[in-house]
Amino acid sequence: MDFLHRHIEALIFCSPNPLGESEILKCLEEMFEAEIPEKDISSAIEALREKYAAEDFSFALEKIGGGYQFLTKPAYQTSIGILLKQQSKKRLSTAQLETLSIIAYKQPVTKGDIEQIRGVNSDYSVQKLLDKELVEIKGKSEGLGRPILYGTSDKFMEYFGINSIQDLPQPKDFAKQDNEIGEERE
Repeated sequence: MDFLHRHIEALIFCSPNPLGESEILKCLEEMFEAEIPEKDISSAIEALREKYAAEDFSFALEKIGGGYQFLTKPAYQTSIGILLKQQSKKRLSTAQLETLSIIAYKQPVTKGDIEQIRGVNSDYSVQKLLDKELVEIKGKSEGLGRPILYGTSDKFMEYFGINSIQDLPQPKDFAKQDNEIGEERE
């Protein structure tokens, strides 16, 4: 039954929430198209808990919220905290996403153009996007006051996993219903 351990391990590992024994049992019975004794599931889980309790692993299999989940051991809390803090700096707010999409599709674009499209002041969003190096200054416009032109950076391509601006979806690629506001009534 060593294969059972590996399947249970994979199920718990991929589940974003604690996974109960009954859920594990249902998955395995459907996969193997056979009845599996509950005691085999319990003993496999207990063997996995013992395995991951060893010092060799930075995480353990814990019973939490009515199920099982892999959790990092307390000794690694500081390093995890630093990672999460760094990742939270990378998240984009809705305003930043709106601003970034305008810059990506209309570049090079001035802050005035962005604000005209969004209808609100975009100073903060543009500054945060510059700080995160997702946009960069592309030059100055020839227009009145010579406003700064913004465009996307190479880091933008990396962040969104694309190779060029041409890889962005075009408005014609969106389903018509995605571009409509409100509900259609008969």
